[in-house]
Amino acid sequence: MADSDVMNLGTVERDTTFVDRLSPASQLIKRCIQCGTCSASCPTAYAMDVTPRQVWRLLQLGLVDEVLNSKTFWLCTVCQSCQVRCRRGIDIKDAMVALKEWAVQEGIKVPERLNVLRDTVVNQHNISGDENTNRLVWSENLPDPPVGVNPPREVADTVYFVGCVSSFYPRTYAIPRALVQVMDRAEIEFTTLGGEEWCCGYPLYVAGMRDRMASLAEHNLERVRTAGAEQVVFTCPSCHYAWSHLYSEFADTSGLRLRHATELMAELVAEDQLELGPVEEIVTYHDPCDLGRKGGVYDAPREVLGAIPGLELREMSMSGCDALCCGGGGDVETVDPDVPSGVSRKRLAQVEATGAKYVASACQQCERTLQEGARKNRIRVRAVDVVELLWRSVQEAERQDRS
Repeated sequence: MADSDVMNLGTVERDTTFVDRLSPASQLIKRCIQCGTCSASCPTAYAMDVTPRQVWRLLQLGLVDEVLNSKTFWLCTVCQSCQVRCRRGIDIKDAMVALKEWAVQEGIKVPERLNVLRDTVVNQHNISGDENTNRLVWSENLPDPPVGVNPPREVADTVYFVGCVSSFYPRTYAIPRALVQVMDRAEIEFTTLGGEEWCCGYPLYVAGMRDRMASLAEHNLERVRTAGAEQVVFTCPSCHYAWSHLYSEFADTSGLRLRHATELMAELVAEDQLELGPVEEIVTYHDPCDLGRKGGVYDAPREVLGAIPGLELREMSMSGCDALCCGGGGDVETVDPDVPSGVSRKRLAQVEATGAKYVASACQQCERTLQEGARKNRIRVRAVDVVELLWRSVQEAERQDRS
């Protein structure tokens, strides 16, 4: 570093109280020993102008402007891989979100596309800007739509909360199609909310706009209560995380059983409520960050895959709490569309090393990101969801019964 690049702290405006005012979680930043584990663990550090380790040091020194004018926290996928490895137990993910909240409140270099996302969710109640009444468009090609989808039941014990991505992004339509047919075969009386389902609000939370979640949470909870449901099932880990970890801040979630679809499927398989046929494929499993590290659900997806006859499950070199992020979280795709493919390339290299034909996940955004990464990087692997493979197994059993 040249002498001209050395910062003279005596001439720079500093605010050493900023960390205390940022958020309770970020006060732990004072404990940072600058080991660099967070930067080494961060999937998007390569694209940041200031590494996470440097951010915490700048905050310790009170150099707030240098932090808030960086793009570091906007490129955080909130995957929590840094947090599970931090030797000092710092809530790094929460600190990153708190920096976003501060920047939003102060209007400091908020990416314009995040403001567009905010307006879209607030006005259209989804992330794509489509007419929200079209949330069940994915069901139109079902050969025999189950009751609960078309038509929805007015009252049901179980509500399937589909989520924005599976509702409006065609690449992931197969996920809700598969789940509703699996639930139908298991004779689960469920319903969907259709146009009355609103975005869960998680994309706004990770954009530093937590306050915008309140009306979304209240609306969604009211619709579930109106349906008389005792259980809400999610194929989207982000929706599952929002409902189970954030909604209680805004509304009463007591008495509701909030389950990811893989937990429900694992139960159905364990209780022999589904007849399964062979799926002769080599598959590896990618742990979604919101479901695994942040939700604690690791076993259920593997139990489902392990129950499918003929399917060989090969684990990647990094799995479970150490799994690499796919790059699809934290609104990073909105801020910089090129970053996710760079992140997914590293994960797909681990997929290739297993020799698997399929990389299965339990997240529609992971499926989108990994499949797009495979296309861009010319990697011959197909991304699927666990529920798609289970439905394929159910179909195979039915085919064998007919023959």
